[in-house]
Amino acid sequence: MSIRINNIILDIEEGMELLPKKAEKKLNIPEREIKNLRIIKESIDARRKNLIKFNYCIDIDHEDENSIITKLQDKDVMLEETAYEADPPKGSEQLFHRPVVVGMGPAGLFASLLLARKGYSPLVIERGEPVDERTRTVDKFWQIGDLNLESNVQFGEGGAGAFSDGKLTTRIKDKRCDFILDAMVKAGAPEEIIYKGKPHVGTDILKNVVKNIREEIISLGGEVRFNSKLQNIVYKDGKIKAVVVNGEEIPCEALILALGHSARDTYEMLYRNGIYMEAKPFAIGVRAEHPQELIDVNQYGKFAGHPRLKAADYRLTFNSSNFNRSVYSFCMCPGGLVVAAASEEKRLVTNGMSYHARDKENANSAIVVSVSPEDFQGNSPLRGMEFQRHYEALAYNLGGGGYKAPVQLLGDFLRDKETVRLGSVKPTYQPGYEFRELKKCLPSYTVGALKEGFKNFDNKIKGFADNDAVLTGIETRTSAPVRIIRNEVLESISLQGLYPCGEGAGYAGGIISAAVDGLKIAEALIKRWCQAPDK
Repeated sequence: MSIRINNIILDIEEGMELLPKKAEKKLNIPEREIKNLRIIKESIDARRKNLIKFNYCIDIDHEDENSIITKLQDKDVMLEETAYEADPPKGSEQLFHRPVVVGMGPAGLFASLLLARKGYSPLVIERGEPVDERTRTVDKFWQIGDLNLESNVQFGEGGAGAFSDGKLTTRIKDKRCDFILDAMVKAGAPEEIIYKGKPHVGTDILKNVVKNIREEIISLGGEVRFNSKLQNIVYKDGKIKAVVVNGEEIPCEALILALGHSARDTYEMLYRNGIYMEAKPFAIGVRAEHPQELIDVNQYGKFAGHPRLKAADYRLTFNSSNFNRSVYSFCMCPGGLVVAAASEEKRLVTNGMSYHARDKENANSAIVVSVSPEDFQGNSPLRGMEFQRHYEALAYNLGGGGYKAPVQLLGDFLRDKETVRLGSVKPTYQPGYEFRELKKCLPSYTVGALKEGFKNFDNKIKGFADNDAVLTGIETRTSAPVRIIRNEVLESISLQGLYPCGEGAGYAGGIISAAVDGLKIAEALIKRWCQAPDK
């Protein structure tokens, strides 16, 4: 137990060294009695641009915690239980082979980490390359448009999140989040991610974090195989018996499927094998780039550029009654880059990325419109995937091939006019771009909803709908287009021993939520099975 104190306020000119004094005043005790002060959360209150404040939640240890709580009767002060222990009871059903984990994104990585720590020696299969080799492969793609279909921005060690902003924000309330952040810090992430209100790692640091977690898994008896693709599953009497990887049949009774949202060929294989899944909603749109300075000034006023404030972000939402659609910002990357994120030939996809410093000239975000299974043709559960493919192919052709992206100034987009020259904002997308009308690679209803959304967002961030803002097409991979249905013990309802997991299975929406789902799946496996006997 510890004492948790909420709503400790510092103004922007007050340093964090004042937190013990603020806590002392709040608890009405001498500072010398405070032991082991820990910052749990720091958030910025910028509602009043001329009076920006920092709001802290902290934990402290004290010899007489119950007495303090009883005396104070303060809603901001409470006893806090200890953190998640990650120690599920082990089951009794015997595993004769080590569990297999497919995919090394956050879901697969943290499922594997927990299994390794509990003595299950998982075999981890990843179709892409180790993150250092993958980085070189991706850099080559960005420079000259040479796409590796098996190792790219979507596939490889670290998953799609390895080439993003490394955002760790989540709206889920789960003690497992603490376990994940702690493991990431121990693997080399900045300690501030534990308490920042909107934590991020940055793709440059995240790559090393992923490598270090991989090394821990191996040190604990796990095995990691790169350039190893799941090609088929073998089953009998409703139970999984083996997986086929690079032509090799590997026996297993427990398979964690942490695919990521872009493993379309694997979705097709699962569908052929009768694994039950359903089409689900996602969103489609464009990447919008603005000067980072514009966002900073709008969010922080006269304090823009203050040393205690990092590059500002935003989160925007709008409901279009005319089109009955939600329009919203997604994966906002302060001081970042728009990047090519294709994983299939002649299909174009964009994403956003920031390094830890977030010090690039432009801010970017996906501005997307909701779509649902009712928008997709056909009855197949994979029809949302085909919907994505259709518009990605249109975008590729519109860009002229070679993974060049179609680009349009926001003002021209609103006026249905093809752009002929850039204004003050320079596109960051590589390997190149062409001026095109983006309505030619988007559903008409998303074009109308986006126009309404941009005008609405301009009321919230002055200058957001400025003529010179750059739009790059297209964004389609906001989330998985399918959900692989699982039962109350988190197995596939179609196949015993198959555990669909994370964002690719339709159960998460970001690095942290995917990692949490990975831990839940590992716990479910541990509660049912005891580890394979030593060979």
